[in-house]
Amino acid sequence: MTLIDILTGIVLILISALVIFLIVYLGKITRSIEFLQKDISRLSDKLEPLVTSLSELTSKISDLSDQARGQLETTKGIVFKVKNRVETILEFEEKIRAGIEGPISGVLNQIKAISNGVNTFLSYLKK
Repeated sequence: MTLIDILTGIVLILISALVIFLIVYLGKITRSIEFLQKDISRLSDKLEPLVTSLSELTSKISDLSDQARGQLETTKGIVFKVKNRVETILEFEEKIRAGIEGPISGVLNQIKAISNGVNTFLSYLKK
């Protein structure tokens, strides 16, 4: 037996050991991948109801937002109408005040003038 035959035998033994090691290691990798697939499957099963629930929640929030927007528009319309009515009432009040103040002011001035005249007349009679 020559040195090459001995080295060839050692190399064959090492290659056989390497192949056995690779087979064992690939088995472990395969089992790990199977566990990972099971975990992903369980996670997927749990996430599906969550996604459905979030979708329904989003839809409900959207509907609620639309309703709130509609009520806000209605409220704006009511406030605008009330504002217009108040402005109309204030304008009417100013017209009434302007229509009454002039004649009342004239009557008050005449009453004051008559009062001054009567006081002057009474003062003249007392002398």
